[in-house]
Amino acid sequence: MAVIKVHPNVAAFLDMLAFSEGTATHLLTRNQGYDVVVTGIDGKPEIFTDYSDHPFAHGRPAKTFNRRGERSTASGRYQQLYRYWPHYKALLSLPDFSPSSQDRLAVQLLTEQRSLADIERGDIEQAIDKCRNIWASLPGAGYGQREHRLDKLVEVYRAAGGEIAQ
Repeated sequence: MAVIKVHPNVAAFLDMLAFSEGTATHLLTRNQGYDVVVTGIDGKPEIFTDYSDHPFAHGRPAKTFNRRGERSTASGRYQQLYRYWPHYKALLSLPDFSPSSQDRLAVQLLTEQRSLADIERGDIEQAIDKCRNIWASLPGAGYGQREHRLDKLVEVYRAAGGEIAQ
């Protein structure tokens, strides 16, 4: 569950994103996915415990995640990439990479994708469609990574307390 106070549908959508990105159900997480680092091609799951900054902020090399040699710095509950972290840290005056900072950054991304009103209204299919270019696990993202089926994400969203528009 999101640690910041947001509309119940937004909280459910954030929970759905964490499920979709695989952080909420990660084998090692001790903090609802807020502590998860992307799994590399070696298949070794990893978490972090220092929330003072993004795990890749101090020069740690990105992790190779496929045979093509593509690399990622995705970290936290919403698998936020380091390359965007300095911008959002400054924009939102985020003091650290704590759960509340991760939630605030994710809500900012939802706002920028113009999906926040859709989520609050319960138009989840539209919101997912608007966000798929940010999160590779959403249906139709097209990043060549595992994508979840829309019906499964709606099921997870509803189980998290989200309401669907009629």
